[in-house]
Amino acid sequence: MTAYESAIVLAKALDSKKGEELKVLKTEALTTLADYFVICTASSNTQIKAMSDACEEAMEKNGERVHHIEGHRGGTWLLMDFSSVVVHIFTDEARKFYDLERLWGDAEQIDLTEVLKAE
Repeated sequence: MTAYESAIVLAKALDSKKGEELKVLKTEALTTLADYFVICTASSNTQIKAMSDACEEAMEKNGERVHHIEGHRGGTWLLMDFSSVVVHIFTDEARKFYDLERLWGDAEQIDLTEVLKAE
């Protein structure tokens, strides 16, 4: 599975759990951290957990496993590292604080309109 395909699978998983303000940023030309960042907002700690479970399940169905997870205990954000794709799940307040869209403002934003509507 390509990095782009992984990013789309993860975006769909987050969308299936009602993730808000879902964005996929193509970062491969900007950093060696990941080819794509998938970013979304959750309304509660419970939703963050449900989203992370959905991401793990979706990727495992495609033969991919999460390499590293950070942020479980704090409850306001979660980072899931799938090597070429990193998922960031935030509460609204934490998303505004970290402001990854501004930090990675040079990244290409992938249009998810058709991808998420297809489900």
